[in-house]
Formats: sequence, structure tokens, C-alpha cells
Amino acid sequence: MNRIIVVEDDIKLNEVVCDYLRRNGYIVHGVTDGYKALNDMDRQSYDLVISDIMMSDMDGYELAASVRQLYPLLPILFMTARDDFQSKEKGFAIGIDDYMVKPVNLQELTWRIKALLRRANIAQEGKLTVGHLVLDTAQMSAMVDGEEISVTVREFNILYK
Repeated sequence: MNRIIVVEDDIKLNEVVCDYLRRNGYIVHGVTDGYKALNDMDRQSYDLVISDIMMSDMDGYELAASVRQLYPLLPILFMTARDDFQSKEKGFAIGIDDYMVKPVNLQELTWRIKALLRRANIAQEGKLTVGHLVLDTAQMSAMVDGEEISVTVREFNILYK
């Protein structure tokens, strides 16, 4: 089960997002500022960070920069009221993985979470699984139903892409 930390200073919105994600099978922890998030991340591992930008003390940009430095592969999704190009550009330049503008559709949020977690899993494990096919980038191997299939490097790369 995937662990998500939601960093949102609007307590009601934080609760709504956390409750919705819990009902959709995620282990979710909500905090109201970046410092609390970083402290919690020192004690507990998470698979995804969802953060607002505009928060007191530490804003989302500072949090994202710290997370990216400490946990380079951890996906970060900004969920914010800021809809301007400069805010988006700054977020992606820092290293966030996705950006949603409030008010968010919670169903769309779950779609994006699934996509981010899938890509993070591929990056961390070096394995891509599609149905019964498993491609292992470290060994450049392909397996179907646990049986290795002989493929050339070129065939592997085509399958992987």
C-alpha cells in the first residue's frame, strides 16, 4: 500500500483530500506546513508528496527543493491556487513532477497519483510490468509469466519504449 503525505495549510481541504485518498486505498498523512512534513519524512518513508505552494513559514517551493535534495526519486505533486505560468515554471524547474490548480477534481487527483507512482516504481526498480510481461532494465531481459524470452538489445529497447 502506498504512503502519501499531504502538505496543505487549509485544514478543511487537507482533511477532505486525506479522507478521499484513504477511501481509495492509500495510507495518507496530512500536515499543515513544510517543516512538519520534513520532520515526518525523517521518521516515515512516503511514496508521494502532495503540496500546496502558498503556506506560512516554508512555502511549497522550499519544501520541494528540500525534498528533491533529500529524496531525488520521490514524486512531488503541487496542488495550488496559483494558475500563472511563472509559478508552474518555477515548480517544474525545482523538480516537481506534476501540477494541479485548485479547485481540484479528486478523481483526477487519483489518476495523477497512480501515474506518478507507476513512473516512480519503474524508475526505482528498473522494471516495467505490462500485463504478464516484465522488462528488467538492469539485466536487459524480458519475461512472460515468469519465463525468460530471448530478445536482442534492440528488441528490448523497442519493447521498453
